[in-house]
Amino acid sequence: MKRTILSVVLLTTLFFQKSFAQDSTQRYQLSQLLSQYYNIKDALVSGNSSQASARSGDFIKVANTIDYKIISEGNINALLKDATPISETRDINVQREHFVGLSNNMATLAKAISLSSGPIYQQYCPMKKAYWLSDNKAIKNPYYGSAMLTCGKVVETINQ
Repeated sequence: MKRTILSVVLLTTLFFQKSFAQDSTQRYQLSQLLSQYYNIKDALVSGNSSQASARSGDFIKVANTIDYKIISEGNINALLKDATPISETRDINVQREHFVGLSNNMATLAKAISLSSGPIYQQYCPMKKAYWLSDNKAIKNPYYGSAMLTCGKVVETINQ
């Protein structure tokens, strides 16, 4: 009887530890995806197309590690469709065009599942008529960089 109870307790403990480890891994992967997105945004803000390309490559690597149980295959493919052209070019204008789609898809994802423990600010550029995400309320426009660095506004705070 004691062995049975001990076995049940041990199995239950192992199950919850494994479940917690999976949840922790999933949270880490999702936060890394958002972090890599922010890195692309920051490279575009600074007008550094080489860095935007490299950071997009990092984003792609992280996206490819995420289990389809966390983010559906279709959603991962949409993110990859937007990020891949950014990684394949050094033309900042082309990168910024593809960043529009990546930002829209990341915003949809952020509203559906928790990507971060902190707030995510959805920001809008009226000149480009496009959105992006930020971890900071301060506007740093990735679509025009230094030409219009502070053009935009926070339109939504996504609380995770």
